[in-house]
Amino acid sequence: MRSPDQAVDIATQQAVQVLYREHHDWLRHWLRRRLPCGENAADLAQDTFVRVLSSRQAFDLREPRAYLSSIARSLMIDGFRRRALEQSYLDALAALPEPLDISPEARALIIETLLEIDRLLDGLGPRCREIFLLAQLDGLSHVEIGRRLGVSTNTVRKYVVRGLTQCLLLMGD
Repeated sequence: MRSPDQAVDIATQQAVQVLYREHHDWLRHWLRRRLPCGENAADLAQDTFVRVLSSRQAFDLREPRAYLSSIARSLMIDGFRRRALEQSYLDALAALPEPLDISPEARALIIETLLEIDRLLDGLGPRCREIFLLAQLDGLSHVEIGRRLGVSTNTVRKYVVRGLTQCLLLMGD
């Protein structure tokens, strides 16, 4: 013996089968006129009937085509929104700068250059080296460096000049 839920499920399936048989072709053509791709129209028609089946409202429809077209229109709008969102995401990704892919040769050259700079600055005292790097690498002004380290602007200027002089002398060698 079947439970009441099983009886309702079977009755719903039968009602959807009748609805499908009588209106599927009409719905697919209706969608085909609104969508550029026949396969999308066929898929959306199937999705419409799946929605009808899951809603269990296939009984006693006075206007089955209006009901089906309403569901299909809602699914179509959802699809348009999803595609618009996906396209916006892809556009945002395309606007991002491409990641840099450095060749092993370029990487080795960069490391060599950094080691050379380190060697050039090796002759500077720790305080002079720090001030020089804050000015050259961090781009801080002499006033900003002086405030950060608690030294006068003249001291900062003197150390920056000493660092530049050290680099120029060693590069000339």
